[in-house]
Amino acid sequence: MTDLSPEVADKVAEFITTTVTENPVVVFMKGEPDQPRCGFSAVLVQILDHLGVEYAGVDVLQSEPLRQGIKAYSDWPTIPQLYVKGEFVGGSDIVRQMFQSGELKTFMIEQGVLVE
Repeated sequence: MTDLSPEVADKVAEFITTTVTENPVVVFMKGEPDQPRCGFSAVLVQILDHLGVEYAGVDVLQSEPLRQGIKAYSDWPTIPQLYVKGEFVGGSDIVRQMFQSGELKTFMIEQGVLVE
């Protein structure tokens, strides 16, 4: 993590691990699900809402350490980020491609987070 002290980096990583472990589907995003604050976050929220997936949204704009920490945690440079059952799925472009191909719905059903 770029400018974070080891103590802060550890606390952020611990928060992220707890969040993705305790919630079957999590989106780390700019803004909140009912008020996304960037177009990419809005696209991801629209896709999940369209599928009917229940998810937790975490606003990374509320904390610069979290905003940097989620990028380091996933080794992915952009936000939003989707996690299902503790695993990083991808950002807005990957999720959109998976949705358009039908792969996302199938994946969500297989993971038990979406009922057919």
